[in-house]
Amino acid sequence: MPGTSDPDGPTGKGFLGAAWGVETPTAPIWLMRQAGRYLPEYRALRAGRSFWQMVTTPEIAAEITMQPLLRFPLDAAILFSDIMTPLPAMGVPVEFTPGPRVAEPIRTPADVAALRIPEEAAIAPFVTETIAMVTGATAVPLIGFAGAPLTLAGYLVQGSGGGDFAPFRAWLRAEPGAATDLIDLLATVTIRYLQAQIRAGARAVQLFDTWAGVHDPVTYERFGLPALHRVFQALAGWGVPRIYMAVGCAHLYRQIAQLPIEMLSVDWRTPLPVVRTMVPNVAVQGNLDPAALLAGPEALA
Repeated sequence: MPGTSDPDGPTGKGFLGAAWGVETPTAPIWLMRQAGRYLPEYRALRAGRSFWQMVTTPEIAAEITMQPLLRFPLDAAILFSDIMTPLPAMGVPVEFTPGPRVAEPIRTPADVAALRIPEEAAIAPFVTETIAMVTGATAVPLIGFAGAPLTLAGYLVQGSGGGDFAPFRAWLRAEPGAATDLIDLLATVTIRYLQAQIRAGARAVQLFDTWAGVHDPVTYERFGLPALHRVFQALAGWGVPRIYMAVGCAHLYRQIAQLPIEMLSVDWRTPLPVVRTMVPNVAVQGNLDPAALLAGPEALA
């Protein structure tokens, strides 16, 4: 059963109003990587703990999610977690060394068939506990998230991230049937995972397609878009804005414009007015080069 309609829905103000496409008095502000090493309190909490230990311990993950809100007048919180979080429940152990690594990649149809499709409650119960803690402690809307199926498939097949994902791109062409099955399975799990986050109190949800930009439009059309449509359509009527974030994807915006989403997250490579001409009917956010934050206050201003 879908969650209740957002009380700050299409007529609201602030981040949620903007996500629904409402003109707001000022531009709501939040950062994609809102918590992390720039905060001394985060570094203190991280000392002696692994990244995965922090993600899977609700009390710690909730504290990290809240840390930026205690310092800055931000308009949204984003869950402290990782896009790889649902994979262990599918029977795929994940290590962080420091980036995510899958020791036994998925390469064959038999590998795909052996993956589990967990029920909603079994996917990552520590995440829903974290969300409940955060939403019980602040009125600032919390953004939940998941990895897009195509990006998750890249990690599962290649075993790690980085580079241009050439081994994964080759695999998509060599094993199109297994690729379609794997991405469809990941879409099912992603739907359940995001619905669990909404039930727990997430006020918006975002799909991170971190590596969408390495694919050409034909490959993206075949292997990326169908799963994205499935996920976003499954979340229609749940009372939360649906957000999509794809990196380095200026060549894909015409296709992204087809998605049933309320907001698009844009990286720094394409000016917002240009994005608006290609994706005219959704709210847009982002476009700040992260390197600008390292240039000093005067340059940033």
